[in-house]
Amino acid sequence: MLTRRSFLGTSAAGVSLAASGLAAPALAQGRKIRLGYVSPQTGPLAGFAESDAYNIARFLATDAGRNFDVIVKDSQSNPTRAAEVAKDLIISDGIDLMLVASTPENTNPVATTCEAEGVPCISTKAPWQPWFIGQQGNPGNPESWRPFDFAFHYFWGLEDVIAVFTNMWAQLGTNRQVGGLFPNDADGNAWGDPDNGLRPGLAAAGFTLSDPGRYQNLSDDFTAQINAFRAADAQIVTGVVIPPDFTTFWNQSRQQGFRPKAVTVAKALLFPQSVETLGEAGHNLSSEVWWSPNHPFASSLTGQDARALAEDFTRETGRPWTQPIGFIHSLFEIAADVMGRVDAPEDADKVAAAIAATRLDTMVGRIAWDGAGVPPFAAQNVCKTPLVGGQWRRQADGGFDLVIVDNQTAPAIPAGGTMEALA
Repeated sequence: MLTRRSFLGTSAAGVSLAASGLAAPALAQGRKIRLGYVSPQTGPLAGFAESDAYNIARFLATDAGRNFDVIVKDSQSNPTRAAEVAKDLIISDGIDLMLVASTPENTNPVATTCEAEGVPCISTKAPWQPWFIGQQGNPGNPESWRPFDFAFHYFWGLEDVIAVFTNMWAQLGTNRQVGGLFPNDADGNAWGDPDNGLRPGLAAAGFTLSDPGRYQNLSDDFTAQINAFRAADAQIVTGVVIPPDFTTFWNQSRQQGFRPKAVTVAKALLFPQSVETLGEAGHNLSSEVWWSPNHPFASSLTGQDARALAEDFTRETGRPWTQPIGFIHSLFEIAADVMGRVDAPEDADKVAAAIAATRLDTMVGRIAWDGAGVPPFAAQNVCKTPLVGGQWRRQADGGFDLVIVDNQTAPAIPAGGTMEALA
């Protein structure tokens, strides 16, 4: 049997497998290939799943997609349930490959379950440090960290978001004092880690972080954080916050007279519906941008470029484009590519080997688990994707447009404006 380890050690095997291009091997065995997909369809992370139904329907309608069944399970934005439904997909549905996305609270329990059960898993839409380090038995001891056999991930890392955020803030005249909002979850603990989180990177760029400590998700009172930021004279606020918590924080900040010059928050400010709920108060809020209609990438499945995909989504759903469209599309691109290169989809070792050998240009850029730009300890399991920074601009009709205002870390992605201070 060709195992993943022997595959990685034999370059000739990699060439033959990648070149085989086998189409729908499971069909020859009288069945379609089964993909499991765990997604926060409901709950506070549901914004990450807004494009799921659209993307899955589009995938199944492609020539490659007709060879697959996609079995979707709702994690309800709950890590415990995410693990439970992942195991159900493995045991009851007999999936060949697991797909998962949308923050460490969703990706980590699914990837951990797959690793324990020996089922290949591809995940995205979570910074790679909380994903990789958060699944280790002892996250605080780097010497104990080990690579995974079946779990593979692609997205950007904290080093990328630090560069993007500080590049945006450097465009403004501020005192470089930053207040940090970090919840008590996998993302918040990683971003707020004093040694491996935002603090060292911000300091290296000349910014000082004030961290008042962890809070519980779905909090209804951020007075303590607001007072701490005011005491530190923080003219910038950052963090990684679920959408309902940011709405509470920002409304209370304005009510209490706290008016920073920049608010650049991950997770909560990714989606148009999250910003729309704020009305005028959403103008010039900023966040990281992982995908947009301006990204210079195209689909390996349909040939559509990013703008065509975004426009098609809006035409079909009546909703503005949202960043997850591109990444969920790419997740199924990779699944089709991987499963088209194995002759036994039920053989987990062969599927894992095919994932490791991936070299695919997708809707979010090139995906290859080749270690590029990743520390050696994570190189086997992590592939990085580009990141830029954007700012929400309110339009005359009350809607919002996400304008890319910093592209120094990815110059191929065009900028559409410059950073503006909050009023």
